[in-house]
Amino acid sequence: MSFFRRLHPLQIDQAIEIALKEDWAFGDWTTDLSVPGDKNASAKIIAKSKCTLAGIEVASRVFELVDRSLQLVEASSNAAKLSPKDTVLKISGNARSILKAERVALNFLMHMSGIATYAADLVKEVEGTKVQILDTRKNTPGLRVFEKHATAIGGARNHRFCLSDGVIVKENHIRGAGGIENTLAAMKTRLPHGIKKEVEVTNLKELEQAIVAGAEVVMLDNMSLEDMHKAVELSARKVLLEASGNVTVETVRGIAETGVDFISTSAMVHSSKWADLSLLFDLD
Repeated sequence: MSFFRRLHPLQIDQAIEIALKEDWAFGDWTTDLSVPGDKNASAKIIAKSKCTLAGIEVASRVFELVDRSLQLVEASSNAAKLSPKDTVLKISGNARSILKAERVALNFLMHMSGIATYAADLVKEVEGTKVQILDTRKNTPGLRVFEKHATAIGGARNHRFCLSDGVIVKENHIRGAGGIENTLAAMKTRLPHGIKKEVEVTNLKELEQAIVAGAEVVMLDNMSLEDMHKAVELSARKVLLEASGNVTVETVRGIAETGVDFISTSAMVHSSKWADLSLLFDLD
C-alpha cells in the first residue's frame, strides 16, 4: 500500500508556511525594491535534465499560499518522465508574488523529484522479479510526508509511516527484552488486531528463532547474497522476507534475484540527487 499518491493541503500547508517564513525572514529586499508592485508577469518551471516528476501539487500550493490570485497551470503530472526543456508548471500574475514563491516551490519540487527519480531507477532494475521496493523512516525531520510521497510516485511502496503503523523488532528491542521469543511473547495479548509483527535478524540462526516465535515478516539486515539465498530456502515461505542494507541501483538486482519479497532502503532519500529544475520569466 502506498499512502501518499496525492497530497492534500491539510498534510502540507504547515510545512510550506514554515519554509516560506524561513526564506522571507524580514523581507525580500531584492524583489520589493526592484520590481514594481503592480507589475504582472508570466513564468514557467522547466526541467533542465531528465527526471521523474514528483511534488507538482506541492509547488502549486506554495504559489497559492503566497498569492491566491496567481493563475496556475500544471503542464506535467506526478510520475511524468521529464526531458530537458519540458514545462512543469505555468504561473501568471503579480511578478513580486511569483519571485517570493520561486525558491521554496523549487526546493520542494527538486528534492521530491530527485527522490522519485532514484526510486524509479530502483524499481526499473528489479523488473521481472516479484520483489517490491520499500522506503524507510529515515527521513528529513518535518518532511516525511513529502519524501514518502515522492518514493511512492517513483513506484516504490511505502513502509510504515510512523511507529504506530506497525511492529518492527530491531536489535536493541531484542536486547532490551532478552531475546526474540520474549519480545514477541510480550505482544501477543496487547498488540492491536491486524498489525503484523516484523523482526530484524542478522544471521540464519536468528531467522529460525524469529519464525518459531511467530514473526510474520523477517528483515534480513546486511546479509550476504549467499545467506539471503539460504534464508529463502530455510523460511520455506512461512514468513515474508525483507532485505535491507547496502542497497543501491547497482546492487538491487542481485538482491532481488535471491527470492526475497521486499527490499527496503533509505537510499532513495539520502543518496538521491536533486532534480535540475528552473523557473524562467517569459520575455514581454
